Amino acid sequence: VQLQASGGGLVQPGEALRLSCATSRDIFSISTMGWYRQAPGKQRELVATITQFNNANYAHSVAGRFTISRENAKNTAYLRMNSLKPGDTAVYFCNARSEVGGWNYWGQGTLVTVSS
Repeated sequence: VQLQASGGGLVQPGEALRLSCATSRDIFSISTMGWYRQAPGKQRELVATITQFNNANYAHSVAGRFTISRENAKNTAYLRMNSLKPGDTAVYFCNARSEVGGWNYWGQGTLVTVSS
């Protein structure tokens, strides 16, 4: 397993969750790390990405509510999700891609359910 995602769960609207994605140092150090999500019956979509230089990019639907970060000492990327809405319900997938390394790895997905 190249990427290990965790942190999903069931929360109520307005609550928060933090997802984690751990990988090896060799992969983490030169990868752009990203989170994508796929809701039932929909295509997988970008949520956020962060480069090895800490440049972050967000989908419009989550900007201002979600924060992506990376912790080099732990070779782990995080997605902090605040003010969750029912529309955020999806399986969230971690991604690591690198043109230099020649890879595009996916984690196994973690389910986030936002419901009252």
